[in-house]
Amino acid sequence: MQTPKSILLHLDNSARTAERIKMARELAETFAAEVTGQPCALSALMRYPFAIEAAAGVVAIMQEVDKTARDRMYRLFMTHSAGSPRLHWAEREPDGPWAFSKRALYADLLILGQRDKDDPMDSELPSDFLPSVLVQSGRPALVLPYAGPIGPIGRNVLVAWKETRESARAVTAALPWLCKAASVDAVAYGEDAQASLQRLQEYLRLQGVRNVRLHPGGDDDDDVGNKLLSFAADLGSDLLVMGCYGHSRAREWVMGGATLSILQGMTLPVLMSH
Repeated sequence: MQTPKSILLHLDNSARTAERIKMARELAETFAAEVTGQPCALSALMRYPFAIEAAAGVVAIMQEVDKTARDRMYRLFMTHSAGSPRLHWAEREPDGPWAFSKRALYADLLILGQRDKDDPMDSELPSDFLPSVLVQSGRPALVLPYAGPIGPIGRNVLVAWKETRESARAVTAALPWLCKAASVDAVAYGEDAQASLQRLQEYLRLQGVRNVRLHPGGDDDDDVGNKLLSFAADLGSDLLVMGCYGHSRAREWVMGGATLSILQGMTLPVLMSH
C-alpha cells in the first residue's frame, strides 16, 4: 500500500481555495508528503480577448490584473500553509490551466475544488477544467465541495463500487484511508451487485481493511449519483470513493451520468480516479 508522497494542489481565487490549502497541509502531515501549490487561472487577456482592440494600454492593465490575482493567491497560500515546510509555492505556468494536467502526471494525488458557477472568480477557469484534469491526467484526485464545512476525512468512508478499472484505481488510491477508517461501507448497483461486493470485500481484507459493510443497491442503477449522495448523508460518511467516467467528444469533455451528478451536487469530499 503506497501513501501519497507527491500532492499537487490547485490554487485560484475562488472562495474555497483556503479550504483546499488547509486540506493539503493536513494530508502532507498525515502522509509525510510534499505539496506543490500550483496557481492555475486564465490570464485576463485570455478571459477578455476583445478588450485588446477596445482601448490603448489595455495590455498593461490586464497584466496588472494578473499580478493582483497572483499576489492574492500567494498571500492566501502563505497564510493557510502556516509555515509548513512541506508546502511549496510554484509560479503560474505560461499555459495556465492547460499546463496543470501535464504537471499532474508527476503527482500521486491531486487536490481540486468543485466548480461553483455563482462564485465571482469562476471565470478564472475554463468551464471544463475539472473534468479535463480528471480524465487527461489519470491521477487520483480529492475533490472538495464548494459548500459546507470540511473536517478531517477518512474516518467514515463510503466506496461506490463497480467492476471497472476506474473503480479499481479509486479503491487502490483510497487504501491509505480505508486501512485506518473507523467504518467502511461499500455500495454497488446492478444485477451482480452482491457478488461483486463480496469480491471487493475479500480484496480489501487482504489489504488489511476489516469489517467492510456491504450494501447491494438493487438492480436499478438509474440516478446513481444522487443515490450515492443521499446514502452518504444517511451514513454520515466524510469521504466518498468512486471511479470517474468521461471522454472527449467534439472538443468537449462528456462525463458519465453518475460522475456528472457528483461533480455538480457533491456534499462531501470525493476521491475520484479515471
